[in-house]
Amino acid sequence: MTPTHGSSTPAPTSPPGGDGRGFFHKHLLGIEGLNPLEIGYLLEIADTYVEQNRRANKKKSLLKGMTLINLFFETSTRTRTSFELAGKRLGCDVINMQTDASSIKKGETLLDTAITLNAMHPDILVVRHSESGAVKLLSEKVDGCVINAGDGRHEHPTQALLDALTIRRRKGRIEGLTVAICGDILHSRVARSNIHLLTTMGARVRVVAPPTLLPAAVERLGVEVFHDMRRGLENCDIVMMLRLQQERMRGSYLPSVREFFHFYGLDHAKLSAAKPDALIMHPGPMNRGVEIDTVVADDIHRSAIQEQVEMGVAVRMACLDVLTRKVRETELKNGGAS
Repeated sequence: MTPTHGSSTPAPTSPPGGDGRGFFHKHLLGIEGLNPLEIGYLLEIADTYVEQNRRANKKKSLLKGMTLINLFFETSTRTRTSFELAGKRLGCDVINMQTDASSIKKGETLLDTAITLNAMHPDILVVRHSESGAVKLLSEKVDGCVINAGDGRHEHPTQALLDALTIRRRKGRIEGLTVAICGDILHSRVARSNIHLLTTMGARVRVVAPPTLLPAAVERLGVEVFHDMRRGLENCDIVMMLRLQQERMRGSYLPSVREFFHFYGLDHAKLSAAKPDALIMHPGPMNRGVEIDTVVADDIHRSAIQEQVEMGVAVRMACLDVLTRKVRETELKNGGAS
């Protein structure tokens, strides 16, 4: 797991109050490299959008006249839809590019696509790609801001932010909590982003998985490693399950799905090792009966899975807002001077 910086090209925004808080990057490419103040600032802005999204009138004209392009080289339902909703609720023009019906399918390179899109002057590009580092490469070739919606096994920053917002709203804090991330750690960009965010914000993070589904030297990321599910969940505040990504597996990672559930699938018996009020999370889509039992996933008292979906729209609205502030401030100054 080669370290890469979470964001590039510093471009300070103007945080309210001049207290040093804010987001000081042009792009959001990952969580790695962000500091607690930057993460906390994004979560605070997202909190305000949670309340807005619960009103009858959910729309604002904050990004009126701006253009957002969703460029997804991998299929997605939750992430793409929530970015589309986020953009529209802020007054943005949103375009969803279907890569399977575009010039990309005809052999156009990623860089050619970037150059073509840049000529159309989009303000925001939201990109998902199967190759780690592809989103960063694209960000170096466009003028607008770029948000990583998941690149290979690298990162999925907005998923980690929405998970953090869910935890903070339900538990009141992140610092000092014990979080167990369980399942297919090896192929999970969600796990990597969550590890970076949670450790940066002062949580104690455990990873629970069979040896075949753990990255080499994962301990270097500041986590504790467990191969036994009950031991890994002991006294945990948060139990975060991951999807078993069989589409990324080439070779024998586990004997069978049935055996995986027996040892690592979350059911009430294994969950009993965690704290009585432990929160159950899953980034989705869920494989019920594979990584999580249906009864546990639908537990109205302990499952925060549907709340994670709600937080996703608010977090993505916050990211669109914060990343475009410098451009909007420049436009306002230019308009005021004319």
